[in-house]
Amino acid sequence: MADKRKIGVLGGGQLGRMLIEAANRLNIQVNVLDAAASSAKQISAHDGHIDGSFKDAADVKRLAKDCDIVTVEIEHVDTHMLEEVAGEVQVEPSWKTLRIIKDKFAQKEYLKEHGVPVADSIDLDGKGVEGLKEVGKQFAYPFMLKSKTEAYDGRGNFAVKCVDDVSKAKEVLGDRPLYAERWADFRLELAVMVVKTKDGVLTFPTVETVHEDSVCKLTYTPPRNVSKAIGEKAQELAKKAIGAFEGKGVFGVEMFLLKDDTLLVNEIAPRPHNSGHYTIEACPLSQYDAHLRAILDLPIPQSGLRLREPAIMLNILGGQTPDSHEKIAQAALEHPNASIHLYGKGEARPGRKMGHITVTAPTLAAAEREMQPLIDLVDSQKGKPLGPRDDTESQKPEPLVAVIMGSDSDLPVLRPGLALLEHLAIPFTVRITSAHRTPDWLRTFSKAAASTSVKVIIGAAGGAAHLPGMCASWTTLPVIGLPVKATHLDGVDSLYSMTQMPRGEPVATVGINNSVNAALLAVRILGAEDLGVRERLRVWMEGNETEVLGKDGKLAEVGWEAYLKAMGK
Repeated sequence: MADKRKIGVLGGGQLGRMLIEAANRLNIQVNVLDAAASSAKQISAHDGHIDGSFKDAADVKRLAKDCDIVTVEIEHVDTHMLEEVAGEVQVEPSWKTLRIIKDKFAQKEYLKEHGVPVADSIDLDGKGVEGLKEVGKQFAYPFMLKSKTEAYDGRGNFAVKCVDDVSKAKEVLGDRPLYAERWADFRLELAVMVVKTKDGVLTFPTVETVHEDSVCKLTYTPPRNVSKAIGEKAQELAKKAIGAFEGKGVFGVEMFLLKDDTLLVNEIAPRPHNSGHYTIEACPLSQYDAHLRAILDLPIPQSGLRLREPAIMLNILGGQTPDSHEKIAQAALEHPNASIHLYGKGEARPGRKMGHITVTAPTLAAAEREMQPLIDLVDSQKGKPLGPRDDTESQKPEPLVAVIMGSDSDLPVLRPGLALLEHLAIPFTVRITSAHRTPDWLRTFSKAAASTSVKVIIGAAGGAAHLPGMCASWTTLPVIGLPVKATHLDGVDSLYSMTQMPRGEPVATVGINNSVNAALLAVRILGAEDLGVRERLRVWMEGNETEVLGKDGKLAEVGWEAYLKAMGK
């Protein structure tokens, strides 16, 4: 690349480290302001780094002097100095945005002013214990007591569950500037990484985040038990929130999914974020690639932010021994789909983020099965007892093929195809839905199928056989029609019905009663993107070849008459 602009980063932790990994691939120099030998500096050998503090005004000025663009990997920076240097160097995102976001109460008030739903909050500036008790009367218990600044990973937060907790909360949080927030009774925590460019706002997919002791432990992409519509709603809300701020770059938007399926924005990070680590392996562009491109005004196609396949990210938190993270990384080497990131932080301390592991797989269930032993190991390193776990559901593979039929009388015809899917280890689901007797159910099923794990639909029907055709009109998934021989016309009517679909609504139709070919066609469609499926199909096909060659040899050996006699014919 011809781009020789230098980027200065305030902060040299793991986020800066992964940003440099992305920058190195583009030959872009990143100058880091942080302590010597910080995580980011370890993988970047040049003399442009500055040893110092990103909270020190003089150090910030020194960094800006030798850079074309200054950005952050942590928001707790000296925004007044950034305001001062903004006339000499490009600051992304804007110092105004950083100043608002670093004060979490100001952040909430700003979002409210711009029509973004957030939990109700009360400023507690100048209010003591009695002021907290008044909050309890107004919000009821429990409510959250939060520090306005310098709070992360749950530090600076306190759940006030009853009036007796008030004094303790004040004692724990000390003289920090505080605000109170109404309790959000959520069922899930979601997050969306947003990319703000000179041309507009883009998003990565919606992610489910799982926290333990107020620290992010896991992310699931796509979220579990969340509809496609809610995922899209979360993305739109995140775009609206970030659209209200000045500047370019990647932002993390954390939100609550309430029990009535409404969404509240919880917090915003004006930088790459823990909930976006999965993008390194699971998306064409990572959040770090996107941040660099956004602040440099380089192209970012929305398709580059898509999810290639489901992913789970597990944070490696420090355990009870200094080498606990290394033991987890060593174990992860045994898992073929696990990508390991260690942050170069030296010895582990309990709860410290030492690295992360991302597992990608064709289905979320497959990723869960591979990740579970590593989750157990992380828990054991923390001294957490592992009790009995009923993981029957989590171990059950998500279906890749949906087999639907108009009547249970079609099931005997489907049996050979279903047996073949089982033999080839293709998870499937079988349902009864009639185009004529249950049209609403067929419509609901077909419209929802693409937002599930299902990749292919087989529709079996006799007579008028409208089932696969109607299904195809309501889904973007490939539909395979299986004509079933009925009492009249020997199934020819069903065959014609399925093959004579109008232009624009294709149904890939196999022969009458030929469920084996329907199953094989579904397997070949899956095998186009899953090498494991393709390999199992290859082995099965070789078995067919061996069987036919064996029969040919027998025929040549005994002659046609003896062969027929052995067949009982």
